[in-house]
Amino acid sequence: MQNNTLDLKVKLIHGFSNKTRIQILECLKDEEKTVSQIVKEIDGNQSNISQHLACLKGCGIIASRNEGKYCFYRLRNQHIRDLLDMFDLVLSDVHNDVACCENHME
Repeated sequence: MQNNTLDLKVKLIHGFSNKTRIQILECLKDEEKTVSQIVKEIDGNQSNISQHLACLKGCGIIASRNEGKYCFYRLRNQHIRDLLDMFDLVLSDVHNDVACCENHME
């Protein structure tokens, strides 16, 4: 694998490597939402959520659209939704190992 491709893969995976970003993605799995709706659903603060949304959008994981004074966020496509489902599937297989892993604590 070329170094550039590997670097891009690491950047993409980084988009999924934060608890708040995962909460946002799970929140957006079924429907698009505004920042206010996301903040309320995951019980975060608007400034922090906005920073994470910018990261996710910058990595191409989510997309947005403006409607009047509101900005709606959604998962970019079905591939992202499938990837989130795949994380759940893999986690169900390795749950006990991950729970015992002490190497990657936040």
